[in-house]
Amino acid sequence: MKIVVDREKCRVSGECVTACPEDAISIVDGVATIDESKCDLDGICIPACPHGAIGFSEGIRKAAK
Repeated sequence: MKIVVDREKCRVSGECVTACPEDAISIVDGVATIDESKCDLDGICIPACPHGAIGFSEGIRKAAK
């Protein structure tokens, strides 16, 4: 399992970047991107996203790393 970003829903609000205590999220090519090597799967970023673009891999379709 991993946390993924739905590229179609991401509006780059930056809320997820701010919320992540592991500094595992950055904006790359206009979309939030999760560094799996830093992510501890705590899920803090999921409710932080006002667009519903972040979730656990089995919860979002059409997701990208």
